[in-house]
Amino acid sequence: MSNILILANSSSGLYGFRNELVTELLKSHKVYVSVPDNTNVEELSSEGCQIIETPINRRGMNPVEDLKLFRTYLRLIKDIKPAVVLTYTIKPNVYGGLACRIKHVPYLANITGLGSALESGGLLGFITKSLYKIGLKKADTVFFQNKSNHDFFEEKHITKAPKALLPGSGVNIDRFVPLDWPEYVCRFLYISRIMKEKGIEEYLACAKEIKAEYPKTEFHILGYCEEGYEEELKKLNDEGIIEYHGSVKDVRPYLEKARCLIHPSFYPEGMSNVCLEAAACGRAVITTNRPGCVETVLDGESGYIVPTQNKTALISAVKSFLDLPSDKQKEMGSKGREYVVQHFNRQIVVDRYMACINSICQ
Repeated sequence: MSNILILANSSSGLYGFRNELVTELLKSHKVYVSVPDNTNVEELSSEGCQIIETPINRRGMNPVEDLKLFRTYLRLIKDIKPAVVLTYTIKPNVYGGLACRIKHVPYLANITGLGSALESGGLLGFITKSLYKIGLKKADTVFFQNKSNHDFFEEKHITKAPKALLPGSGVNIDRFVPLDWPEYVCRFLYISRIMKEKGIEEYLACAKEIKAEYPKTEFHILGYCEEGYEEELKKLNDEGIIEYHGSVKDVRPYLEKARCLIHPSFYPEGMSNVCLEAAACGRAVITTNRPGCVETVLDGESGYIVPTQNKTALISAVKSFLDLPSDKQKEMGSKGREYVVQHFNRQIVVDRYMACINSICQ
């Protein structure tokens, strides 16, 4: 039985590996998972994975910390002797990829989004691009979650490694199933880390204006505060503008009571899992024209697509949804379900990974 090593910068970064891929891998491999802490990895551990706690400064560019991470990856590869390494998110892709290159171990990298530094350009963007060129040089396959990211790497000549386009992390269509339609209250839902780039300010502005005109609507928020919005959320919660639930493990009970997900992100997404999950549950989705978001919605059919950082356009889209009869809103959700089943079934992701792994391990 050969070993598989998975490197990621957070348990959420392993989203596409949970359950289906891990279950498949464990049939013929021993799986080791390197993440910064043991939070939210119960499923992986219960499946039979060995969790290795590996500290990572996800946002910083501290050379000392990054060198330490690189040495840790070298040691893990030496000790575990993996047949294949799967890397996920920026630092594991870069430093894990370089460690694999030095140790002559096959590796598959997954680009979950460009990241703010690479996308914004400048000196930091140049450094990030240079690191990617080093880390991905000998990758067996580099997976991309949206075509825009794929094309960016092509245009910038970042890697000559074989490239493959995935439907994001996909969605488990057996776990996220069509839910009963809530007939009486039009509830909107925001599911994300609470941060500016995820569109929290646009969502809150929308909630304020819509509540004034449609007082019976509800605006709910799920997610932990990564930036300092705690006081504003508490204030708006106390005023009845929103209902803030904090971070939750299972979003399905909240989706069941909502009619529409609002995801006004302008973050450098790979592919928005929350949009796919909401659509899979038969809920309409309002999101932005940002790569990683725009692909998840059929504009005007399964939801609405609006420009990024445009509160006016978002409010207009929400009003358009509210003006639809309940059966038409439900029809939008049904079309979203059909769309994700056809194009974003997670089994597509699992099959493509397993094909690459089997070709290496045969």
